[in-house]
Amino acid sequence: MIEVIAPGPYATVQDLGRPGLAHLGVPRSGAADVHSLRLANRLVGNREDAAGVEVTFGMARLRFHGGAWVALAGAPAAARMGVPFWVPPGGELRLGAPEWGLRTYVAVRGGIAVEPVLGSRSTDSLSGLGPEPLRAGTLLPVGGAAVEEISVDLAPPPGPGPAVLRVLAGPRDDWFAPGALEALCGGPYVVSQDSNRVGVRLGGPELARARKGELPSEGMVTGAVQVPPSGQPIVFLADHPPTGGYPVIAVVREADLPVAAQLRPGDEVRFSTRPTRRRRT
Repeated sequence: MIEVIAPGPYATVQDLGRPGLAHLGVPRSGAADVHSLRLANRLVGNREDAAGVEVTFGMARLRFHGGAWVALAGAPAAARMGVPFWVPPGGELRLGAPEWGLRTYVAVRGGIAVEPVLGSRSTDSLSGLGPEPLRAGTLLPVGGAAVEEISVDLAPPPGPGPAVLRVLAGPRDDWFAPGALEALCGGPYVVSQDSNRVGVRLGGPELARARKGELPSEGMVTGAVQVPPSGQPIVFLADHPPTGGYPVIAVVREADLPVAAQLRPGDEVRFSTRPTRRRRT
């Protein structure tokens, strides 16, 4: 068992989510930064889809009743990032505030074995599916998700890169005034304090509409850049609703979703339609 001594500002159990159920109104959810969760799991020999702990803005404390191999990835909130290390029985893992980024992933060899709901152990902050957000006193069982021996000594974490989100235009760019996509990519935008796992709310150049009214609700994908009547864009993250009625001016490329997931309030971000290659971790 792992005991949560302090969850920090917000912490949840996450795996790779509930794909294939959007037609039933079930969001995918899962880790906001899937690259980091997968990396942390690989470091301790787990399957990439094993459940771990997603810690928002650090400051968490976890006590291990039994010894365990642990790895951290994502926002750097501890000295030992990107390396498997042993926590002895009764030992405590403490995270500080991250130097940059927002979400740190804690993988434990064997995976977090809370009861799955609809095939996933992820907490969905929008629908309420899955385990409750972690709080002091929560006990997390460790399972048997390890499939390989630990063979990697170190996966050096990258430093903070430029906050640029590459987008594809549409599917509702025709709902916007001429030049709106150029305004989106002209930026910069500033991340709002109202952002969460549902979406990154941004403030910056207003995106003017060419049509009045709203669309009937239609399917939404992770990375959709939805624009409400305020003209200020919202980038949908892992817990976004399966449908929405505000027009989508663009969609963030899948490779850049981890960048969006690590944006924190006050950060500046820009959009680009240029298909430049980004280094993956």
